Amino acid sequence: MNTVIELIEAGAKRLEEAGVAFGHGTANAFDEAAWLVLWRLKLPLDDIDAVADTAVSPADAGKVAALLDERIATRKPAAYLTKEAWLQGVPFYVDERTIVPRSFIAELIADGSIDYWLGEHTQRVLDLCTGNGSLAVLAAMTYPDITVDAADLSTEALEVAAINITRHQLDARIRLVESDGLANLPGPYDLVLCNPPYVNSASMAALPAEYRAEPELALAGGADGMDFVRQLFADAPSRMSEEAVLVLEIGNERAYFEAAFPQLEVVWLETSAGEDQVLLVTRTALLASAGVR
Repeated sequence: MNTVIELIEAGAKRLEEAGVAFGHGTANAFDEAAWLVLWRLKLPLDDIDAVADTAVSPADAGKVAALLDERIATRKPAAYLTKEAWLQGVPFYVDERTIVPRSFIAELIADGSIDYWLGEHTQRVLDLCTGNGSLAVLAAMTYPDITVDAADLSTEALEVAAINITRHQLDARIRLVESDGLANLPGPYDLVLCNPPYVNSASMAALPAEYRAEPELALAGGADGMDFVRQLFADAPSRMSEEAVLVLEIGNERAYFEAAFPQLEVVWLETSAGEDQVLLVTRTALLASAGVR
C-alpha cells in the first residue's frame, strides 16, 4: 500500500516525463503532483508533512492515477480539473470559461505595495478584465470601505466571477459589468486594476497546450501585445478621478510596453517575479503623455 508522499513523488516523476507545462498555480512537477494527489484524496493542501506517511488504499491510489492520466492526456491546467485555484491563500472557483487566476497584482494588494498611492479618496475601484473575479474579491477584502466594479467583455467569465463574489459574500460591494474595455464604464474610478490580454502574437504561437486551453480572448494582445493597453490608456483619464492610479500587469512584455509608450512615466512595482511584470501609472502621467504618444 502506497503512502501519500510516495504517490506525490511518483506523480511528479510522471508529470516530468510527460513534459507537461506549469505556471497555473504551481511552478514545478512536485508541487503540481502534490496539489492533484491531495485534492483527489480530500486532504488539506497546505500541510503535506502532516499527511505524508498516511497509507492510501489501492482504490484511492487508482483515483489519483486516473487524475494524473487526465492531466497528462488533456494538457488542461490542474485548476480546470479541480475547479479551484488559490490566490494569496484565498480559494476561487474556476473553469474553462475564464483563465486560471495568477495575477501578480494579488501580491501587491496583499502586501500593501500600492497603499502609498491610495487614501481616504480611494472609494471606487475598477477591476478591468476581471476574469473569475479574484482581484475584485481580494481588493474588496483588503479595503473594506471601497466598492468595486468587476468588468469583462466575456459574459461567460462574468458568470464565473459571480460564483466567486457570492462565495465570499461580497455581492453588496462588487458590481459585475459587461464592457469592451472602458466602453460601459463611465467612472470616475480612484483605482483601476487591470490584468489585460498582453501576449504578443509570436508568444501566442509558441504557448504550451496548457495555456491554449484557456480562452484566447483573455491572452492575445496583438502583434506586440499592446493593442488593449493602447486603447485603455487613451480612454482611462476620462474615467479616473484626479488622484487616481492605474495598476497594470504586462507579464514578460516590458520591452514591447516601453517601445509602445516611450514617453510615459510609470512606476515598476516589485513582485515575486521581479520588477518588470506590473506597473503603476497616475492619471496625471497619462494626460502628460497623451500629446506625444
